[in-house]
Amino acid sequence: ATMALGYWRAGRARDQAEFELYFRRCPFGGAFALAAGLRDCVRFLRNLPPAGHVQFLASVLPSDTDPAFFEHLRTLDCSGVTVRALPEGSLAFPSVPLLQVSGPLLVVQLLETPLLCLVSYASLIATNAARLRLIAGPTKRLLEMGLRRAQGPDGGLTASTYSYLGGFDGSSNVLAGQLRGVPLAGTLAHSFVTSFSGAEVPPDPMLAPAASQGPRVDLAACVEAWLETRPHRGERAAFVAYALAFPRAFQGLLDTYSVQRSGLPNFLAVALALGDGDLLQQAQEIRRVFRTVSAQFQMPWLESVPIAVSNNIDEEELARLAQEGSEVNVIGIGTTVVTCPRQPSLGCVYKLVSVGGQPRMKLTEDPEKQTLPGSKAAFRLLGSDGSLLMDVLQLAEEPPPQPGQELRVWPRGAREACVVRPAHVEPLLRLCIQQGQLCGPLPSLAESRAFAQLSLGRLNPEHKRLEQPAPYQVALSDELQALVDRLSTGGSS
Repeated sequence: ATMALGYWRAGRARDQAEFELYFRRCPFGGAFALAAGLRDCVRFLRNLPPAGHVQFLASVLPSDTDPAFFEHLRTLDCSGVTVRALPEGSLAFPSVPLLQVSGPLLVVQLLETPLLCLVSYASLIATNAARLRLIAGPTKRLLEMGLRRAQGPDGGLTASTYSYLGGFDGSSNVLAGQLRGVPLAGTLAHSFVTSFSGAEVPPDPMLAPAASQGPRVDLAACVEAWLETRPHRGERAAFVAYALAFPRAFQGLLDTYSVQRSGLPNFLAVALALGDGDLLQQAQEIRRVFRTVSAQFQMPWLESVPIAVSNNIDEEELARLAQEGSEVNVIGIGTTVVTCPRQPSLGCVYKLVSVGGQPRMKLTEDPEKQTLPGSKAAFRLLGSDGSLLMDVLQLAEEPPPQPGQELRVWPRGAREACVVRPAHVEPLLRLCIQQGQLCGPLPSLAESRAFAQLSLGRLNPEHKRLEQPAPYQVALSDELQALVDRLSTGGSS
């Protein structure tokens, strides 16, 4: 807001400018990220600005600020803003823009912090979820259960939304289901089990049998008939109550008192009546009991009852649970996915690259923080087998790379150019908003999730390694590198 006043006072509010939003390093020590948050950016841009914000801003800027400035702010909208973006779910790499935002200088400057906020955390969560999905493999069901650990309700909603985009199967966050269409799933807590003493009498203990049209039966009595021992009464009453509420979606929480001595026999008794510590070791033991009971009572469905686990699961524990023979089917992850403890921020930046059609570049002693000047296009070069070779950035006015033709490029961080001959070339940035108008419908969240998994499937395994991966190359065209060199040495743009 202070810069906006400065631009307005200098008569530059309507100068045409372009910014790029990108990150400098891949998160978590990996070699890739997933682009996310675009749908939230579009929603924000289409509802800018609420009039009340200008009135508040007038109360916090210096009292001698020209009132005409606030009148100018009240006229602002995004009708002059154009956005190009990586589609949500795209693979993203350092220096390649996730967003290109052009329009009046004052407006696109005001968008810096909101867009960074909306893109950075969403992309971090999607990338974290993608890493966890790679560890778990394609068949395990991953459920996000982190709302109670999230950084506030807004952070929780973002985490639930973009962990699904990154590869999770669902969330326990009901609001994410209502607002974003995320599939919902949940379990039950120990409080439900411990709230029962065993003396409770269900108002209606009768339940129709699942496998026939026979008369209704007393579920609690049937459960008692299956038991030879007498495990914890309160736990058994809790399981019966849950089964009466969800007779076709019964689940039991087995470790409230003792998995082997109480939770497992109580669960089996309720499951059979319906007729229908170390998590890895417990899952294997439970599966063995399921198979034994299934064979003993000739109920084959019991052998394949899904086993779900959750308990502060991080990448290392997930790798154990995902190994062959673990017998775990569903894994609930909370803190590790929503708080990203290995790296709590992606570190996106939003940098000016041109004003009035002239390139702008930040010069600094730290080469990593130097910006790439000028309005640019981005392309992904692929081999004949569809494998990803590198991403190339070039000036917007340059002709695009052509399949089958040699291209001289400058890999980032290298001192020499190299020559590459791509078999296929894909443009990366799509026109999303033009002069404030949405250019077409955005993909659904489920479609972006499918696209993310397709994108990850194309990435070379050496770049997907979670520890010490091979860096993916991003390169500059000859012309862009020449512009960088000229401006770095003080040459005129």
